[in-house]
Amino acid sequence: MAKTCIVIVGPTAVGKTALAVQIALHFKTEIISADSRQCFKELNIGVAKPSVEELQQVKHHFISSHSIHDEMNTAVFEKYALDKADAIFKDHDIAVVVGGTGLYVKTFCQGIDEVPVVDEKIRKKINQDFEWEGLEWLQKQVEKNDPLYYAKGEIKNPHRLLRALEVKLSTGKSIIEFQTQAKKPRPFNIIKVGLELPREQLHKNINSRVDAMMKSGLLEEVKKLEPYKELNALQTVGYRELFGYLIGDLSLEDAVEIIKINTRQYAKRQMTWFKKDEEVKWCEPNIEKLMSLVNEPGY
Repeated sequence: MAKTCIVIVGPTAVGKTALAVQIALHFKTEIISADSRQCFKELNIGVAKPSVEELQQVKHHFISSHSIHDEMNTAVFEKYALDKADAIFKDHDIAVVVGGTGLYVKTFCQGIDEVPVVDEKIRKKINQDFEWEGLEWLQKQVEKNDPLYYAKGEIKNPHRLLRALEVKLSTGKSIIEFQTQAKKPRPFNIIKVGLELPREQLHKNINSRVDAMMKSGLLEEVKKLEPYKELNALQTVGYRELFGYLIGDLSLEDAVEIIKINTRQYAKRQMTWFKKDEEVKWCEPNIEKLMSLVNEPGY
């Protein structure tokens, strides 16, 4: 049998972890997480890591494997995940990859786009201007200088807009041109399955999960991490809002409500990303439905 990666994607709180464990148990194999936050050993409750029981049932990789003080990016993940897949395939025909970080999944399946070199002076100037002028100014600058990105990009995401503008002013090319390079071949087959639920049910799951996290001690976890709140790893839903509570900007009730809102918005962005991938076959989070997709002819 050809070596095959079953890649399970979908929004937060849809049930990816539990289903990935069932699939891995069925095939007697291991799981590689494609989640950009569950890899940090200091973050536990707020990133919805697999339970102790799930971790005992199936060997997981990229869970609590790094520190919030380590540099983490798509290149680090790509090397880590491909090395683990190679090791898994020495003893198994199937590996399971599961996660909601779209860029990590894309990188694992087809490689990283070339990273354009940016002029540091241009970067500093754009960031200073943005701090002074705000988002509307930034949107207009990107529309004027890189209409190609503006037409396709996330124009409400300042991080992406800043990146697009600095690339265009540094290289003369749209960041879109760097994002459309050929896929790198992988020495294994890839089956992508997306999990989805009706929106009302997903929102109910998200709200319940946030309430359960608070009962499990999320606030205490966040208090311990407060000295590191400026680190990139902690610019994360569930942590940012509670830092706001700890410094007195929000009541605890408001902070929890904002976590729920921001998590729902994050889930929507995840679905937008994964729905663009025509290779993903969609089903509800059900083991029989998922197995029928995995066993479809042509896969």
